[in-house]
Amino acid sequence: MKPEYREMRLRQLSKSLAAFEVAKSNPRPQLGWLRAIREALGITLNQVGKNMRATRQRIKNFEDAERQDRITLASLRRVAEAMGCELVYAIVPKSGTIVELAEKQAVDEATKAGARCRTTMAASRTKPREMSIRQSSRKRSGYLNGQESRAR
Repeated sequence: MKPEYREMRLRQLSKSLAAFEVAKSNPRPQLGWLRAIREALGITLNQVGKNMRATRQRIKNFEDAERQDRITLASLRRVAEAMGCELVYAIVPKSGTIVELAEKQAVDEATKAGARCRTTMAASRTKPREMSIRQSSRKRSGYLNGQESRAR
């Protein structure tokens, strides 16, 4: 992906994922979201089943599957809709923001590339041109060549 498009995509994702920052610090309820929401709304398994045209046991199976991390997104979405809810999900970095994670990966890649370059140059007895890891990682992530001022 071209650096300018990557930078734009990163900014878009950063805005979208900001809403999930609080959510990621709150763990999933022990018995799963489906059961927690259903119980909080005061809805029975039978009522959810009726809304989905499914049996009480089928809804219980969905709740068990979610608790065991083996439910599909489609099933999760259908049960949520039967309770008058909407499924909202995202993939978020374990720590920090998506921008910080992208920068860390760029630094890691630049470090690896620098090590490969030094190894190759040492084998051929050539002196490497001095470029800091930070400069190299910025170059890899599209910050150089006039984009640095916009990115910061």
